[in-house]
Amino acid sequence: MLKGQMSGSICSCTALPPSLQPKRMSCIYGFSSVPSFSTAASKPRTVIRCSLQGTVAEPKATSVAEPLLLNAVRGEDVERPPVWLMRQAGRYMKAVMNHFLSYQIICQKYPSFRERSENVDLVVEISLQPWNVFKPDGVILFSDILTPLSGMNIPFDIVKGKGPVIFNPLRTAADVDPVREFVPEESVPYVGEALTILRKEVDNKAAVLGFVGAPFTLASYVVEGGSSKHFSQIKRLAFSQPKVLHSLLQKFATSMAKYIQYQADAGAQAVQIFDSWATELSPVDFEEFSLPYIKQIVDTVKQTHPTLPLILYASGSGGLLERLALSGVDVVSLDWTVDMAEGRRRLGPDMAVQGNVDPGVLFGSKEFITNRINEVVRKAGNRKHILNLGHGIVVGSPEENVAHFFEVAKGIRY
Repeated sequence: MLKGQMSGSICSCTALPPSLQPKRMSCIYGFSSVPSFSTAASKPRTVIRCSLQGTVAEPKATSVAEPLLLNAVRGEDVERPPVWLMRQAGRYMKAVMNHFLSYQIICQKYPSFRERSENVDLVVEISLQPWNVFKPDGVILFSDILTPLSGMNIPFDIVKGKGPVIFNPLRTAADVDPVREFVPEESVPYVGEALTILRKEVDNKAAVLGFVGAPFTLASYVVEGGSSKHFSQIKRLAFSQPKVLHSLLQKFATSMAKYIQYQADAGAQAVQIFDSWATELSPVDFEEFSLPYIKQIVDTVKQTHPTLPLILYASGSGGLLERLALSGVDVVSLDWTVDMAEGRRRLGPDMAVQGNVDPGVLFGSKEFITNRINEVVRKAGNRKHILNLGHGIVVGSPEENVAHFFEVAKGIRY
């Protein structure tokens, strides 16, 4: 909770381009007992109101039938930015809330990540943990981008302390030929079941989010054999046998489009595409080995689900922002190395943005966290912004600081 002496702090909006600048917006910090999603609803809580022309803005009318996150992405008037955090369900959660086990206790009982992420009951319970504690505006499925691999005839595991392990890395045409196109209904029915349950549990009070891996990132894992520092194997394949890599990328593109459609049909109201390793490519190589396949996915999904918001995230993407927007996605998620105001200018006012507080900020003081949240919100403006971190929550982040992040974020008023 903020100290009383912070009341009356003024927020400048000069970093925004004119099309995104509200007139004389100022954020006023104070205590209020206005009902809201609070981690401690019975206590006075911090409220941050952004006023126009010196008066506190009234909450703007929005469609009550749709979650706040969807309204924001579509450019509707919203009273505050929706907020959720990547990796909001995970190892940092130690507390036991009501009858729910903490994630750490679940890990002790079910040590295999694949068991936790491929069991309907566990997926639902873990996905709902942050919802039950923090009430974010987005509830993302607990899963992994590599989950489809088994269904594509690519054996793998996720080993504690080591990460993903691909048992037979794909490095030749003969390796790629046996890879099957993904049929999610057959291979991962638990994903669909979990999303359907989550949609019912959340009951439109937040958006249920699905996610997939982008083709180049998936290919990087299966060619490298797991995580990599230098990506020498995927680049060797790209630059010496590009036809082989393109064949693999096409299989992933077709499969991930089907996977997004499946998730949407099961209950996902928005889907995030993770292209975590695309930024290992130079811009010219991104245009050959990543962008066309993301665009193909987007085009395919939009044919059957034209209103489904698609979010694209690529870590370290400052050099590729304009190219990310060319994919046709609805939202570009910025990592923390990009200044939010600069990202807004480069992407233009019509592109929704997500992010982008440095995850490391959660190790700071509550006042520091508050200031960083407000800085991002000021620079993002009051339209088409989803507040998030610039990457996932780091293991060891104090849970009380995550709670403070949500409390401050949900107290913001434009």
